[in-house]
Amino acid sequence: MAATTHTVTNQPPPLVRYDVFTADRALTEAVERHLPPGLREEARDELSSLGTTAGSAQAQSWGALANEYPPRLRTHDRYGHRVDEVDFHPAWHRLLGHAVTSGLTGAWSRPGGHVRRAAGFLVWSQTEAGHGCPLSMTHAAVPALRTDPELAAEWEPRLTSRVYDGEELRPPAEKGGVLFGMGMTEKQGGSDVRANTTAAAPLDAAGEYVLTGHKWFCSAPMSDAFLVLAQAPGGLTCFLVPRVLADGTRNVFRIQRLKDKLGNRSNASAEVEFDGTWARRVGEEGRGVRTIIEMVAATRLDCVLGSAALMRQAVAQAVHHTTYRRAFGGPLADKPLMRNVLADLALESEAATVLGMRLAAAYDAVESGGTAAGGTGPGGAESERALLRLVVPAAKYWVTKRCTPTVAEALECLGGNGYVEESGMPRLLREAPLNSIWEGSGNVQALDVLRALQREPGALDAYLREVGEARGADHRLDGAIKGLLTELADLEGVEARARRLVERMALVLQGSLLVRWAPPEVADAFCGSRLGRDWGTAFGTLPHSLDLGAVVDRARAEV
Repeated sequence: MAATTHTVTNQPPPLVRYDVFTADRALTEAVERHLPPGLREEARDELSSLGTTAGSAQAQSWGALANEYPPRLRTHDRYGHRVDEVDFHPAWHRLLGHAVTSGLTGAWSRPGGHVRRAAGFLVWSQTEAGHGCPLSMTHAAVPALRTDPELAAEWEPRLTSRVYDGEELRPPAEKGGVLFGMGMTEKQGGSDVRANTTAAAPLDAAGEYVLTGHKWFCSAPMSDAFLVLAQAPGGLTCFLVPRVLADGTRNVFRIQRLKDKLGNRSNASAEVEFDGTWARRVGEEGRGVRTIIEMVAATRLDCVLGSAALMRQAVAQAVHHTTYRRAFGGPLADKPLMRNVLADLALESEAATVLGMRLAAAYDAVESGGTAAGGTGPGGAESERALLRLVVPAAKYWVTKRCTPTVAEALECLGGNGYVEESGMPRLLREAPLNSIWEGSGNVQALDVLRALQREPGALDAYLREVGEARGADHRLDGAIKGLLTELADLEGVEARARRLVERMALVLQGSLLVRWAPPEVADAFCGSRLGRDWGTAFGTLPHSLDLGAVVDRARAEV
């Protein structure tokens, strides 16, 4: 007869069977704020349905399985033919399929499409982050292709389709929907894409070329087509490379190996070779960076949203665990020091969500030719476009930088339980640094902000108009704006202090948005710590006089 040594007690229940969307007050409020009244009910219903699936045990299992069984490269078939295919666990296809059928690649021509899609991306990425890569690039390829109306007419309906048809490579014309990848980075160039050496030789047919070269990082190599950069006779140019040609033959797309990455393990990233690879030019020769830059900007916003999703899920897990975990005579979340840590984490998460959703609203304004709902009144679409040019790289720099320490601190709130794979927290932590590297690391973003400041004066005007909406509402925000203006007035030797400047720009904007839209206790805590400098160098060092309990309660996901 087996002896019973103990009864399991004081272990929190799993955070499962809940609506990820409605449990996130900052996100639900942002959707209400940034959508016109006529779209809100439909959007709430769609996002709540997605959120319920995201919080289900089944979707959580898909996420775990997709990472436990990562993709495998199959270079040849059983007969020795070169096939260059990537095999995924069925859970990956379920995740990606549900995302596509939920509209997470179709934002550009839908009313309020960017806000709705951004909220959905933030919700669904909490199930598993790796499959967000092909979702992001498929979504972001649209503006690049629109530089060529003929290509856009052919490909945009496939990109924005709600049909997932990604388990088999076939001619694109035979598929109900397609996925796109991207290949820009080469071994010798890295972020300096103008150093790329892949060569593009024109064919007799207009707009057609053959490519010879390599890509050191090609994202989502199982996709139906890719946007790549190569050196044409007229300079660096953007090209569309399909995996399968119109006649059904395979294009030359040799996958040399898959990257063995720190995190993001469910998603395939590859090294590929082009050798006589057929391609179609997108945009003009020599204008490759300008053509693809809108795709890069859209994927950078997804880096912000993806990091916000990781932070939100980590904070939700930390608050949930400490709410049910008892220590020293009561719930752990009620202990003053733990409450301080949780509130500090919640501030970081909410500020990231509010900023990401504001930028999504700006995209909708640009698309519609109007003003973002919840945005500044007089600026209009051009002001929103200018705001995006400056703030997307600033937000990408700051929010993605804050993701890793936020997730690490949230993991610590679970103690040893958080360090165990079954908790899901290690997967979040491994994923956390990725978005800071993807689509240009921190220095690239900071330099891009400087370029916008120096070359596009309308961008700074739009930024100042946005933060000025909250001027006079909080003295710490007013002081931070004044200090920022002083820094902006002296751009001598600015590159060496670019990170400091971009950090302040992001924090001031986050503070402005929270003062306008968040509950007073959230705005007060953010401004007192991030802008008022009453803050330490680690989480959990907020001023003790703040209403921290209300901040934690707001971040709690009710099951």
